[in-house]
Amino acid sequence: MSLTTLDPRTALVAIDLQNGIVGMPVQPHAAADVVSRTAALAEAFRARSLPVVLVRVSFAPDWADAVPGRTEHQARGLAFPQGWDVLVEELSGHAGDIRVTKHNWSAFHGTDLDVQLRRRGVTQIVLTGIATSIGVESTARDAYAHGYHVTLATDAMADAVPEAHANSVQRIFPRLGESGTAAEILELLAKTHD
Repeated sequence: MSLTTLDPRTALVAIDLQNGIVGMPVQPHAAADVVSRTAALAEAFRARSLPVVLVRVSFAPDWADAVPGRTEHQARGLAFPQGWDVLVEELSGHAGDIRVTKHNWSAFHGTDLDVQLRRRGVTQIVLTGIATSIGVESTARDAYAHGYHVTLATDAMADAVPEAHANSVQRIFPRLGESGTAAEILELLAKTHD
């Protein structure tokens, strides 16, 4: 499906573009490319006074705020290096941006993201970030369930597992919204918001 429109109050939501996540090997797009494309989108959104939401994942040192469920792959208790949860420099430093800290995969669960968006009249979100099949997909699913129009910038996201990225982009995202490249979204933004 091609992109059709961007609502008058569309927000950019960037998932987990922070030092510790961006430093991991990802595919099919390099983390630096994901960051630069997201930064270009953020600049265009800010220029049009549209909300930019920067989401990061973080946990208390004792992991008391982490999801407690048993899984076969436990991250609980890992020691992260100092500054791992700091947003990348290319996106930080803009006082008007909304910052959300999450402790789950989805940026909606257990945060004030929905309230922040609704109070600003947002009806659509454009998603970017790492990892496609985890934080981005979980947030897209919740955005759809909350009634937002969802647009996915598929070349401004990446995953540690290329098959997982492909599954999200090819099988899941078409059921949740519309997908396009960052350049296509920027072009549509220029047509609909200038």
